[in-house]
Amino acid sequence: MNFQLDALHRSVQVTAREFAQREVRPLAVEWDKAERMPASMITRVGELGFWGIRIPEAYGGAGLGILAYALVVEEIAREDGSLALSVAAHNGLGSSHIASFGTDAQCERYLPKLASGEWLGAWALTEPGSGSDAAGSMRTRAVRTESGWLINGSKQFITHGESAGVCVVMAVSEPEKRQRGITAFAIEKGTRGVGVSQHIEKLGMRACETVELSFTDVEIPDSQRIGQEGNGFLDTLRILDTGRISIAALALGLGEGALDRAIAYSKERSQFGQTIQHYQAIQWMIADSRMELDAARQLVWRAANLADENKPYSLEASMAKLYSSEAASRVCSRALQIHGGYGYTRDYVVERHLRDAKLCEIGEGTSEVQRMVIARRVLL
Repeated sequence: MNFQLDALHRSVQVTAREFAQREVRPLAVEWDKAERMPASMITRVGELGFWGIRIPEAYGGAGLGILAYALVVEEIAREDGSLALSVAAHNGLGSSHIASFGTDAQCERYLPKLASGEWLGAWALTEPGSGSDAAGSMRTRAVRTESGWLINGSKQFITHGESAGVCVVMAVSEPEKRQRGITAFAIEKGTRGVGVSQHIEKLGMRACETVELSFTDVEIPDSQRIGQEGNGFLDTLRILDTGRISIAALALGLGEGALDRAIAYSKERSQFGQTIQHYQAIQWMIADSRMELDAARQLVWRAANLADENKPYSLEASMAKLYSSEAASRVCSRALQIHGGYGYTRDYVVERHLRDAKLCEIGEGTSEVQRMVIARRVLL
């Protein structure tokens, strides 16, 4: 099925594209080298409403759906994967968990600040020893006390972990219940006992903050528990489904940006008396890339439309994430190859697109996990 955008979604797409081309493209290389995102850009994204694109209007957000969110992520990723990842993680994980499972009081406390960008949202599931076995290997513990909860443990690969105003943290509250014994908590910046044990240096997405967090005798009231006790991991699975759509959109944007640059370069670069666009080897790489990205877009938009229609979409989200992430890596690799030796240097940004794209095959469920999810559904 060929999905078409309505007027609202076309407007969102154009706004995001113009912003990315005008304000992100000129600075993305600088951010990558500095390995940081300036506060002024966080503010600017808030002014455009992108931090709150999925947050209900009652809490200061745009109240738009998954497709609009995916379009914003894709368009920003064409120019910079780091900022696109920040928008994806903030909307799809931290803010989404609170909006989906928080109480009215929690939503009133957190969502307006998250919608405006006054606070960034973080989400902490993965631990140093867990990886894909997020529930079974979880060691962070939450113990009931007379005044609330006592949390001890650590979390790894946390986007916005240091700068976030609030972080949704998963912890084992009832070990004997395994997956049904994990509870989610909102822990605010500045809470005693919360620390950054490592700033993680990465291959790609360098300007997007990633840290290891430690929790040492962190005391919080029960009012900061998100959702029902023991339901944290079950709620997490629902959050990851929408997150996978955003990572698929991010991968799609990275691939599109790399292909745009490869096409432009092929029309400028001359070898043996003509521009390289005229050589079949180059044409086939461009043709394969165009085909794969168009196929990826259909998978992403299908999953997003199903989500917006409140229909089951877990299978479709996994397929979109798996195909788009692997296609993006292939497209970015071809784009670098088309640039030849220059593509391997930092003089051309296709090398950054390739570095950034690799994360999409790993984050929010590896390609191997996605194949497991798909196979289980198909083999039912």
